[in-house]
Amino acid sequence: MPTINRKHVFVFAAALALVAGLATLATTLGPLAPIRVSLAPARIATLHPSVFGVGTLEARFVYAIGPTQAGRIARIFVDHGEAVKAGQPLAEIDPVDLGERLAAAGAALERSRETLRAAEAQVREAASRHQLALANAGRYVELAQKGFVSRELADNRQNEANVTAAAQDAARAAFAAAQRDAARLESERGAAAKQLANLKLVSPVDGVVVARLAEPGTTVVAGQAVIRLVDPASVWVRARIDQARAGGLAAGDPAEIVLRSARGTALAGRIARVDLESDAVTEERIVNVEFADRPRGASIGELAEVTIRRPAIANALTLPSAALQNYGERRGVWRVEAGRARFHPVRTGLQTLDGQTQVLEGLAAGDEVIVHSRAQLAEGARLRVVAQP
Repeated sequence: MPTINRKHVFVFAAALALVAGLATLATTLGPLAPIRVSLAPARIATLHPSVFGVGTLEARFVYAIGPTQAGRIARIFVDHGEAVKAGQPLAEIDPVDLGERLAAAGAALERSRETLRAAEAQVREAASRHQLALANAGRYVELAQKGFVSRELADNRQNEANVTAAAQDAARAAFAAAQRDAARLESERGAAAKQLANLKLVSPVDGVVVARLAEPGTTVVAGQAVIRLVDPASVWVRARIDQARAGGLAAGDPAEIVLRSARGTALAGRIARVDLESDAVTEERIVNVEFADRPRGASIGELAEVTIRRPAIANALTLPSAALQNYGERRGVWRVEAGRARFHPVRTGLQTLDGQTQVLEGLAAGDEVIVHSRAQLAEGARLRVVAQP
């Protein structure tokens, strides 16, 4: 019978122990170990949903004031930050010779009006002569029929009546031409007056000057802004809201606004308008929030944080928002079934800023879902439930 070498036995036992240890390590802590997960139940609670967004302080109504024709700025009457009234002069463009042209147009109009009055008098004179000639012609026709005057003399009187009729038509035509000429000159004078008036830039509304874009002596072109002002009553926050959370927002919903310059103060506001067009790149929707009371000291372009309060939802089925995952093209939660991971699609509703989400379909109260896992989950993966993540 062969002799058993004690050294070989020891080595073999050590190898078995090492293999067993490695196997235990691989199945408990290594890549073959169950994934550690923590659970949370779906609960019935009252949700206080809110929507958060960041935006900038802007004016709804901004006015760029500039000339309607090219020219050189003669004077500017206001400066940055000044409050102005509707109709108040802001700046003036050098009229060059426009004043003289307006005076010349006025003088031409007066001459045209005098010509018109003379033409009107000529029309009256021609009408009077024609009436007299007609009367004489009629009388001489009667006398010729009775034999008191010759037929030739009656024909001469009729010819005089025809001549005065033509003269009357000519006078009327001259009067009509004088009327048209006077109307043309009046239009030209009015246009020159409007051009001169347009050289004075005035404020269209009560507002505040936010930019002085040119200085006296600068030559500007038609449409170039010289002064920019805003209506301070139209200041609002254009906030960007995630499209996934913007559903149901409407004008009138209450909101809180925190300006970057006053981070410790929440200002009351409400939604004034929800833009119909969204940003397809950032997947955000623009929501315009106005202030209940206009803030003092705020600057156009300042960043602001907006929190929109939604109506509370009583007896809502909720779960932690961290439990929601995307698996393929479906959205839902992972659950533990017989120690294995199983994905359950759910339909969700509103979310709260404290990390709770409303469940509309797919779960029942008390159903436990995975809120944290040590590794990415897959269908059928082995799981180990732990108390804490």
